[in-house]
Amino acid sequence: MGRITEDLIRRNAEHNECVIFSLEELSLHQQEIEKLEHIDKWCRDLKILYLQNNLIGKIENVSKLKKLEYLNLALNNIEKIENLEGCEGLAKLDLTVNFIGELSSVKTLQCNIHLKELFLMGNPCADFDGYREFVVASLPQLKWLDGKEIERSERIQALQNYPVVEQQVREQEKAYCLRRAKDKEEAQRKLEEQQDKEDRRRRRDPGFDGRWYTDIHTAAPSSSETIDHFQAPETQEEEYNKKKLNESEDDLEFWNKPSLYTPESRLETLRHVEKQRKDQEKLSEKKKNVKPARTLITEDGKALNVNEPKLDFSLKDDEERNQIIVDLAVYRYMDTSLIEVDVQPTYVRVMVKGKPFQLVLPAEVKPDSSSAKRSQTTGHLVICMPKVEGVIRGRTSKPVKATSNSPREQTKERSKQAEKLEVDPSKHSYPDVTTIVQEKSHRPRRLASEHKVMPSEEDAYFEDNPEVPPLI
Repeated sequence: MGRITEDLIRRNAEHNECVIFSLEELSLHQQEIEKLEHIDKWCRDLKILYLQNNLIGKIENVSKLKKLEYLNLALNNIEKIENLEGCEGLAKLDLTVNFIGELSSVKTLQCNIHLKELFLMGNPCADFDGYREFVVASLPQLKWLDGKEIERSERIQALQNYPVVEQQVREQEKAYCLRRAKDKEEAQRKLEEQQDKEDRRRRRDPGFDGRWYTDIHTAAPSSSETIDHFQAPETQEEEYNKKKLNESEDDLEFWNKPSLYTPESRLETLRHVEKQRKDQEKLSEKKKNVKPARTLITEDGKALNVNEPKLDFSLKDDEERNQIIVDLAVYRYMDTSLIEVDVQPTYVRVMVKGKPFQLVLPAEVKPDSSSAKRSQTTGHLVICMPKVEGVIRGRTSKPVKATSNSPREQTKERSKQAEKLEVDPSKHSYPDVTTIVQEKSHRPRRLASEHKVMPSEEDAYFEDNPEVPPLI
């Protein structure tokens, strides 16, 4: 059963930024709605409301929509016009192909003074003698009926014949109501028979849903029970085929069975289609095989090459930088949060939306120094993994071949090799450790710097006074 919910209205209010209180137009057609509710509380400003092709059986909960101008209730299960007096601005009402048999209920629309167009074609009342004259005489504000304009002469003639036409309509309404009562009783009887048939079927096949069930007993199972247990898969397949055959026969019988076009028959068809859809979903779930977990590493610890997401990739050995590069063609617009990268010394594993991609590496790598980046243009995932061999080779010195047995010659050989790696020492000045400590005796700075000032011959007036300290 479809219901009118707030979420349903918001999903159909995208043109109004999903705001429902100020909504002016709402379309809820083909939603299998069986009851009209909540709209008059949540959408008070509605002007246009589409509710065609549903299963609504009664007009209700729309009387507070004062601004409503167009209401479409075609292809529903409505049997009577009612509860529209509060829709003061209603100008167009579409009730095409419903089950309205009480034509006199059209008089309730006399309060809707702005009503100009009315559609009642496809209803039982449209087959009554005097139908059009009765509607034209009952609704003086109406301008169009079933898509045809009402002329002035037609309205005058309808008013003149109204007493006779009204009597005819009343008699036809009474006969129709009796037939509808019988149809309802027949539909109720068929519904009870269908329920009894379903109950008998459940009692005949208790608990069967496509799988095999065994009863649990306190005593030890006998040999016959053991044999039955081993025959369970075959019995399950037979029961499954039998049930499928019975369902197909029931479905064919349902669609070939003649039935009247009534609200009950429409509901019965909907229930049958819904039941058929649910059964099909159950059967598809049962037939769906659960895939075993993908083996990524064997029991002896050997990693396997796996490409479950079926992505293109390339493996490159960069000898210049001593690293291995894996380029994985991940989908361009896939969210990076759906990708997980795990680098191990001998293999790399990438989980793409839960599907593993695993590749065995040709050389051992360093996981801690590895990096993974995505291209902003192509979306590819590039994983750079430095090789362990390259790192170790850079730290080890070149081995020296021993060509002489003398230790002194070996020392000279090593010194020569070391001198080849050094720059010319003459171009650099190094402090001489031996000259840090001077061999000469240390004298006070004042005495060392003291020197005798000799008078200049040119200065005739110079007089040397021994009491005056020398100038430094």
